Amino acid sequence: MINQKSILSLLAFMCLTLIMNAQSLIGTWKTIDDESGEPKSHITIYEENGKFYGKVIKLLAAASSTVCTECPGDKKGQPIEGMVILWDLKPYKDYWSYGQIMDPATGKIYKASVWMDGNDKLSVRGYIGFSLLGRTQTWHKIN
Repeated sequence: MINQKSILSLLAFMCLTLIMNAQSLIGTWKTIDDESGEPKSHITIYEENGKFYGKVIKLLAAASSTVCTECPGDKKGQPIEGMVILWDLKPYKDYWSYGQIMDPATGKIYKASVWMDGNDKLSVRGYIGFSLLGRTQTWHKIN
């Protein structure tokens, strides 16, 4: 027979699971071009071995290029669609940090931190050295 304590524990667990899933960076996000304000791409963020990665899965009309001509190393000259541009993010306190992000337009690589801004917005900060020297973009969740 199920007692009241068991039911309350189960309800608390279910609520916590819903909250955690609502605050997950895993999923597909729409990026916005900083200059035009137009949607630029769709990025899927996924977890692998405890770290988080972001891959370009679709370029939109505002994308300035389909090939990464300025990218370093083995990414140079490769299609941007399918390219991992965010890597090695780790959970830290109430956000994710210690990762890197690459701007395919310039090929520059920055340190990265991301945090949730509600259930459907992700703040993505790329910076050099320490977080004050950088910029933050808002990515929008695609359901």
